[in-house]
Amino acid sequence: MKDLLGAHMSISGGVHLAPERGRSAGCSVIQVFTQNSNQWRGKMPTDSDVSLFREKWAESGLSDIVSHDIYLVNLASAPGDVRDKSMIAFQEEMQRCARLGIDKIVMHPGSHLSNGEETGIKRIVDSFNTLFSSTPEFSGRVLLENTAGQGSNLGFRFSHLKSIIEDSEYPDRFGVCLDTCHAVAAGYELRTPEGYAATFAEFDSLIGLERIACFHLNDSKKGLGSHVDRHEHIGKGELGLEPFRMLLNDARFKTVPKILETPKGDNDEMDEVNLKLLRSLVAGTNE
Repeated sequence: MKDLLGAHMSISGGVHLAPERGRSAGCSVIQVFTQNSNQWRGKMPTDSDVSLFREKWAESGLSDIVSHDIYLVNLASAPGDVRDKSMIAFQEEMQRCARLGIDKIVMHPGSHLSNGEETGIKRIVDSFNTLFSSTPEFSGRVLLENTAGQGSNLGFRFSHLKSIIEDSEYPDRFGVCLDTCHAVAAGYELRTPEGYAATFAEFDSLIGLERIACFHLNDSKKGLGSHVDRHEHIGKGELGLEPFRMLLNDARFKTVPKILETPKGDNDEMDEVNLKLLRSLVAGTNE
């Protein structure tokens, strides 16, 4: 499979089980947590864990595996317990990915918690300057994910992502993961050809399309500019099918992994349903 479409896969029972789960669901790429996403500390994979994961990845035929950091991490928080835990957790994520051979870590920039956008962005920049310099074993990239802008979340404007990248001492270590639900919720129109073109033109002028290293393909329960992060199945929400049709047929993004984070069914069967629908939107297919 060469379309680079996939979904987020469970690591229940061990991260080595995720590649086969992805293959069975029809994925050509997958996203995983490398640890329990509800806990600050995760187990570092042993040599045998690493060997088994890499073996299962190779057997699966997946083109790529992307990690997502735990949602507890907030690198924009003020000095204190949460910031200290966030720094430790993200460094451990980098170390686990280095061992597992994963070279892309998707992360939400963080929340300034009423301290202001400028202060929050500076804290994120300072955090990554420390993390990159102190964790040389991870040579991959951190993919900043655009957000819906709920509460004090940063990253809902492309200019936020631009500032983090440009102000960093390590700008080449960043890419962007663009989430379709978050983009529309933040006020970026993707549902019309004109809006789609304008949104990516703005992104290109501020950051550069070459920075997009992953997409999260999610419909949205809430409308344009709602600033509410609620994912929906493809074609069942406020986006409809057209944004996904345009994106999947956009030659500029042909080699960029595109990953579902849509709601899971009781047996995760909706991943297969959503993937089949997305593939039917690609020009020249007969599904």
